[in-house]
Parts: sequence; structure tokens; C-alpha cells
Amino acid sequence: MLTLGPFHVSPDGALSPRMPGLRPVVRYAWRGRECAAEVTAQGLRLVAVAGRIPSTARRGVDRGAVVLAVGRIGQALPAGLRLHLLADHRVVLRLEDPLADQPVGANALVGGMVRFALTLNPLLDQLEAAGAGL
Repeated sequence: MLTLGPFHVSPDGALSPRMPGLRPVVRYAWRGRECAAEVTAQGLRLVAVAGRIPSTARRGVDRGAVVLAVGRIGQALPAGLRLHLLADHRVVLRLEDPLADQPVGANALVGGMVRFALTLNPLLDQLEAAGAGL
């Protein structure tokens, strides 16, 4: 058995928590954004902090353009992807990715992380163009 972050990987590739009872999460960065992948009973939960709506105290930033961009993105998200605006003005994108293969294996985990990153790319481009910083 080998170890992948917080998981044990069995010879057939199935993942299990290294510490039973805990919900293991793989934390990583994509384009400078904090991301996380969690194996759940339903598949994968993927989360990214996509940006932040700038403070009104910050000069030279068009806060309205960022708010409009967040609204446009929120209305046109791919299936399963959800946008959340947190109290501290961070924009979070979350995907619940049901996987047919149960238990989830290492290949499915890494593949899900890559698909999520590719889905994020155009959304991050839109946020950056509007001025949503990290």
C-alpha cells in the first residue's frame, strides 16, 4: 500500500483515509488560487477560491465591474458548478462531481482535479479581466 497525501492507495488504486474517521482533503493551487479536493461518499467535492471582490477602500479598482462579472459567471456556470460569495467577499466555486467508480481511486481523484482546473480557466480569465484579485 502506498500513500498519496492524506490517503492510502490500495493495490487496485482505491483510496481510503490514512486516519479513519477523518475527511481527507488534498489542497493544491491552480493559477495561484487555493483549491481543495475531497473524496465523499458520492464522489468528489472540488472547491476553489476564484477571487475576491475588491474593497470600496481600494482606489483605482472598479468594484462594480467585478460584481457584474461575478453575476454573469453565476448565471452561466456549467452543470454541477456552484458559485458562492463569502462574507469576506471571496468568490468560491464548488463542484460536486459524482463518480461512477466507487470506491474512488487515485486516477479518478487526479482526473477530477484536472477537469476542475480546466473548467475554472475561462471563469478565472473573466474574473481577472474584471479586476477580481486574490
